[in-house]
Amino acid sequence: MTLEALIIKRRDNALIKATVSGDSQAFSKLILFYKKRVRALGMSFFKNEADTDDFMQEVFIKAYTNLSKFRGESSFSTWLTSIAYNTAVNAKNRRKEYLPISDEENIEDQNLTPEKNQIRKMTVLAVREAVKDLPEKFALCVELYFFYDNSHAEISEITGLPVNTIKSHIFRAKKILREKLRGYYE
Repeated sequence: MTLEALIIKRRDNALIKATVSGDSQAFSKLILFYKKRVRALGMSFFKNEADTDDFMQEVFIKAYTNLSKFRGESSFSTWLTSIAYNTAVNAKNRRKEYLPISDEENIEDQNLTPEKNQIRKMTVLAVREAVKDLPEKFALCVELYFFYDNSHAEISEITGLPVNTIKSHIFRAKKILREKLRGYYE
């Protein structure tokens, strides 16, 4: 575990302990730290802000009401992402809609020329469009691994899939993406 991860874990554990002890402001701080992550996951499942806002509210209510059950075996972010993922999957199963993370905002790199920024944006769009065409199980693993920076073990905990299955899905997805994008980068 890196020093940064250890600091975040200690910070989160202190906020969790304070929340369970009745400090509602502590939970507000947790929401501030993780709302961007939950929003991005929600946007990967829903097509509009209103549904994503409802989803976020549901996720944080579930997290708050179940906070005393958090055992600390994983990081809080993994536990929260698992709640968000399961909430989104349940909503998806009810609605049968899915939109990969490709709608997330593109952030310009101030160190690049305008031309290189445009090339970067076009590349990101091409990759994200290709990810949308992947089989759903592959796309989900790729998004959690590359876009959310989760480890194989964290993805396993979030999705309930075995680690080797996740590795296989990511490997196969990269192979499919390489073929789909071959013409783009040649």
